[in-house]
Amino acid sequence: MLIECIPNVSEGRRADVVAAIADAIRGVPGIRLLDFSSDASHNRSVFTFAGDRAGVAQAVLAMFERAIPAIDLRAHRGEHPRLGAVDVVPLVPIEGVTMAECVALAKEVGAAIAERFQIPVDIRRGEFEGLASKMTTPGWAPDFGPTAPHERAGATVVGARMPLIAYNINLATDRLDVAKKIAAGIRHSGGGFRFVKAAGFKLDDRGIVQVSMNLTNYEKTPIFRVFEVVKHEAARYGVQVLESEIVGLVPSAALHAAAEYYLQIEGFTPDQVLENKLRRS
Repeated sequence: MLIECIPNVSEGRRADVVAAIADAIRGVPGIRLLDFSSDASHNRSVFTFAGDRAGVAQAVLAMFERAIPAIDLRAHRGEHPRLGAVDVVPLVPIEGVTMAECVALAKEVGAAIAERFQIPVDIRRGEFEGLASKMTTPGWAPDFGPTAPHERAGATVVGARMPLIAYNINLATDRLDVAKKIAAGIRHSGGGFRFVKAAGFKLDDRGIVQVSMNLTNYEKTPIFRVFEVVKHEAARYGVQVLESEIVGLVPSAALHAAAEYYLQIEGFTPDQVLENKLRRS
């Protein structure tokens, strides 16, 4: 059984705090910390680790143990929306495990977080500011834990999903309206791509803006198609794409598809990649 966990933590500026959280995850037997990265503008870090059922549950709790005392959302500022010190904890089935089993594990882990740290779990929308009043209204009761947010750590969302790609495109402009208009046009809720969630942000430290996306099905909405549409839409406003970035890990098939598209490789297959062939031979 192999489960991937990609928690998002509301700290991206204090390297010592991020390193301490990474060490807590590494310290769990049987867990492999595959990647972690921080974004100072968003003030957010994304960790990727994998292991079996028991190991993943233990690593999540170890991460909370380290993060909760170190992060106070009352003093937290960043471009990315957030409602918790540990904001989201998605579990992804990789091998030898079903989605239903990941959903069951998410419920167990959520209940454990709520009991140990007195944090509401599975609030699905909004931000930390105003969360206390929202939680008194119908439809905002948490699945686990207290009915009011933790004073410092807010709330957290724990769930299960299929793999996605966190993909950002930075634009060579400081016009936030352009990024927001492009994001609104390409996301599913705005009539755009079925498997794209998008928002526009300003990266003040760099003087540019970003179209930040989650691609929830890279096979049906590939990276290259999203990139080309964003580039085209930006050009309408006289803006160029500066660069793009992938946050965390990405399936190799997504990059193979981009290479095939841009290089116009006829009849390309993953077996033509040397490393793939060596693994399978």
